Amino acid sequence: MQQYNYKEMIKNGLWDNNVVFVQMLALCPLLAVTSGATNGLGMGLITTAVMFFSSLLVSLIRPFLTPKVRIPIFVLLIASLVTVADLAMNAWFHELHKVLGLFIPLIVTNCAILGRAESYASKNPSLPAMVDGLATGAGFTLALVILGGIREIVGSGTLFANASLLLGEHFSVIELTLLPEYRGLLLVLLPSGGFIVLGLILAGKRILDQAHDPKAVQSDFSCTTS
Repeated sequence: MQQYNYKEMIKNGLWDNNVVFVQMLALCPLLAVTSGATNGLGMGLITTAVMFFSSLLVSLIRPFLTPKVRIPIFVLLIASLVTVADLAMNAWFHELHKVLGLFIPLIVTNCAILGRAESYASKNPSLPAMVDGLATGAGFTLALVILGGIREIVGSGTLFANASLLLGEHFSVIELTLLPEYRGLLLVLLPSGGFIVLGLILAGKRILDQAHDPKAVQSDFSCTTS
């Protein structure tokens, strides 16, 4: 019986094989909605929920699927979950739903979700598939919040602004005004600023990885250039 290292799976999803910082996937919603940390958190949580349940359902139905129809079935399944999530957000988080707008239905096109369904959930039992989906979604959320937080702080001097309005009154405790008299830097709030900040984050991650394990980083670089 195959043994699963759940701790390693979580570490891979959050850091070592992060959807954004390593695989460079889902950059469209990443750059579009991360003008603030609140938007990034909302999009990340809903994507994580879709990824978690899609991994579970794909794992459950995998014995009944033939290779020819599995991809269309996966897409249909993910689209159904996104529709449910879209309707739920419109009902319970209407303000956030208005802010994220079109990018909620476009979760269907997030290749990270279909990629994990095809490469992992369709080949493993339910529990490992759920852990993998949750870890991958959490890593995506982490990337959204980090990028959105940096852009928001540099751009306006706040952090998680309007969290109580978009996510609910219980999130008011995370609303922070870090620089009260700060006028902000418009560049980082623009799409071009998102690319700049993302590049700096990727450089910072590579420095941290190299400091922790220089040989691993050198090996990864060799693989990507070969």
